[in-house]
Amino acid sequence: MLDVRRMRVLREVALQGSFSAAAETLSFTQSAVSQQIAALERETGTVLVQRNARGVRLTEAGEAVVRHAEAILARLAEAEAELEAIAGLRGGRLRMATFESAGSSLMPPAIACFRERHPQVELSLSLSDPEDSIPQLKSGEIDFALTFAASPKQDIEGVELTYLLADPMYLVLPADHPLARKRHPRLADLAEEAWIWGSPSCDCYRLISRACMGAGYDPRIAFESDDYAAVQGFVAAGVGVSLIPELGLTSVRDDIVIRSLGRETPIRHIFSAALAGGYRSAAVAAMVEILSEVAERHCEQRPALALAA
Repeated sequence: MLDVRRMRVLREVALQGSFSAAAETLSFTQSAVSQQIAALERETGTVLVQRNARGVRLTEAGEAVVRHAEAILARLAEAEAELEAIAGLRGGRLRMATFESAGSSLMPPAIACFRERHPQVELSLSLSDPEDSIPQLKSGEIDFALTFAASPKQDIEGVELTYLLADPMYLVLPADHPLARKRHPRLADLAEEAWIWGSPSCDCYRLISRACMGAGYDPRIAFESDDYAAVQGFVAAGVGVSLIPELGLTSVRDDIVIRSLGRETPIRHIFSAALAGGYRSAAVAAMVEILSEVAERHCEQRPALALAA
């Protein structure tokens, strides 16, 4: 019988791309990781990992073990969640992940409300972008995540998504920029500007890029940053302009201005995410309900930001 703990180690090696990185993530020594993989290879009777100059590569057998490991770890997490939920919401835990802008806007009131209603449930929250939090959800490392996508109709295999709200992106300009006096500038007006964006792997990057291409130009990227406070600082200093989602504008500097792009506004869509097809704990169900309430209140307060713009 295969050792589940060793399968977890192999999965981490696959995710991290090296024994040393997997060891750091698991708080193991590199030697311990090597020993665990060697023991798993003896159990399976085949080579699972091949080393090369760039790190490690899974063999076909290794990839098969990792696929099964993800399913096994997810089922084990479901079993733990179900047992914890036997006591209803009078105990247990809820492990959550959220992307940064939702972590500073939607999650604080949601957690406060959850604690008021269910004070005996242990809550934990980590910051993770969707490309990280969804794999964590599937592997059972977390129970619940907030994610976003460029489309309101989003499907992720093995994950149940609950739509929460649309998150429009606003143009951010230096206070002395010529377009700062224009209430509704157009993307075409910004063709010669330097832009400050986040990581190219993020849906926000692709969303903004498509919008600019639709306005007839390929935007020139001056700096990359996923920290919206830092982006505001760069914009205030005149380094460039940017588009920031509404959820990232809970705090706005005095030396920048926020403008709506009207019909050209790119919109990202926010979802809560839990495992599909399995047992859903009472704590997850309660948090989904509370976040739906928080999202509804957030939408009702939107005119304040629009007027401020």
